[in-house]
Formats: sequence, structure tokens, C-alpha cells
Amino acid sequence: MLLVGGTGGLGAASTRLLAAEGARLIVAYRSNQDRAREFEKLGDLIQADITQAQDRKKLLDAAPDLYGLAVFAGDPARSKTPGELEAALRLSMEMNYLGPILLAREAAARMRSRGTQGAIVLFSTMQAVSVFPGSTAYAGGKAALLHAARILAKECRGPDNIRVNTICPGVMAAGMAEASIASGKYDRYRDEGVIPRFGRPEDVARAVRLFLEPDSYITGQALSVDGGITL
Repeated sequence: MLLVGGTGGLGAASTRLLAAEGARLIVAYRSNQDRAREFEKLGDLIQADITQAQDRKKLLDAAPDLYGLAVFAGDPARSKTPGELEAALRLSMEMNYLGPILLAREAAARMRSRGTQGAIVLFSTMQAVSVFPGSTAYAGGKAALLHAARILAKECRGPDNIRVNTICPGVMAAGMAEASIASGKYDRYRDEGVIPRFGRPEDVARAVRLFLEPDSYITGQALSVDGGITL
């Protein structure tokens, strides 16, 4: 299995869970080499930037018998002022849409060419399925990814049986949302009883494992792991 961003806040829990269950892993990271070294015993580590075609090829070449792909990588694409919005939009489209979707499509093509009935898991966000003010840059790219993932799932259904699903995390106490939680931005949802607690990386890891199970009958779905916040 290939886990892109598998050393980060949300990805790390999935890497540990899958490794504990005996999965053979290739774990990709973009820049934080010190953090990545903590996972050396759990799988093969590869540094790659999936917005670059040559790096996507490098990852797929490293997994000639690829069955499962999970892409945790992304960028919060925050803009504090209107003048920063355009740059944030362009960044989000590259990091949160183009890179993951191109890799997913290239992985699916390789699976199809080998007759592998594999599984692909992509990551969107609660902000792509519900409206949150100030989320234009981040949510726009992630909403595009969500729709493109469903198109890929439809293209890969039937005899190919390559399942493509998306996870939409809520307020998770890991990764991109950590800073927002620390600032108190989401406290009211917990304090008012909208959600029972903030999410944990392990909540996401269980969903990843579900979608990567062999002979699954689930494809083209978007699973919100958000404690009910988008209800």
C-alpha cells in the first residue's frame, strides 16, 4: 500500500494501524524528514511532491504491485486578507486537487493495466460538504477533489472494480486543524453540544482501513468523519 502524507498528523495513525495489521507499506512524505524517520521501521520511506509528475511516477514505480493508495497530503491554503486570496486559491488547487487527483488517476491506470482490483482513498474536508465562512480557498480545491473522485470511481466500477472513496474529516485534533483548535475557533461546537469531542487521528484511521479492505463493495462514496458537525 502507498500512503502519501502517511507521516503527518492524520496519516500517521493510519500508517501505524495498517502496519500493525501486517500491511506492506510505502510511506511518502514531502519535506519533514525528521518526522518521517520515526516511521522507518513501519515501511519504505520516499520523499516526494505529488504536484510534480516525476515524483508521482517515482512513487508508483516504487510500488509495482500496488493494491491500495491513500492520499493524506494537502495544504490549509489560508488567506488572512482579501489580497492573499488569489495566491491561496492557486495553492489549494495545486496541493488539494491537482496533485492528489492526478496521482489517483495514474494509480488507477496502473491497477487497471495489471488487472488489480484495488482501492483508492482520497481526503476532502467537512468544509467541502457544508458551508463555513472564510473557507473559499481550502474548500474550493477540496470540493473539486470530491467531485473528481466520484468521476474516477464511476470510470473504474464494474469489471475493473477499482474502488475510489473519499473521507471528509471534521475538527480533528491533529494536522491542519490543530492550530484552529488551539485558537479556540471550534470550541463553541463542543461547548454547545454539537459534537461530543474533537476528532482523533484514530477515528480517521479506522475509516481508511474500512475503505482499503479487500473485496469491498463500497465505491464512489464520501464519508464524513466529523462527529456530526455538518448535520
